[in-house]
Amino acid sequence: MKTITRFEDLHCWKAARLFAKHAYQFSQGGHLANDWVTRSQFRRASLSIMNNIAEGFGRFSTKDSIRFLDIAKASCNEVKSMLYLFEDIEYLPITTIQQLHGELDSAAKLINGFIRYLTNKSQA
Repeated sequence: MKTITRFEDLHCWKAARLFAKHAYQFSQGGHLANDWVTRSQFRRASLSIMNNIAEGFGRFSTKDSIRFLDIAKASCNEVKSMLYLFEDIEYLPITTIQQLHGELDSAAKLINGFIRYLTNKSQA
């Protein structure tokens, strides 16, 4: 397996980056654009996913790296919870919410896979 030397090459970071881009774009209009507090929290939590993956990659210990990936995973859950609220109060179109759920689920699965990889590697 090729050694990854840049966080930009991580599949989980790429997926989180795409999700954050869409979270920012989709929150620029509609009801969410007028709810500054909720929009800000949604954007910050979305950004937290990709930033914690990057920060964890820069750590020297596997334990530290996994801790930051766990934070990224927790941010995925926070954003997912918000998406359910956005659906309930019709802040975003259902097709947009479904797209964001799919992208978020993909990023979370990739983060989980990276955690498993690092855990297995450290136990070997």
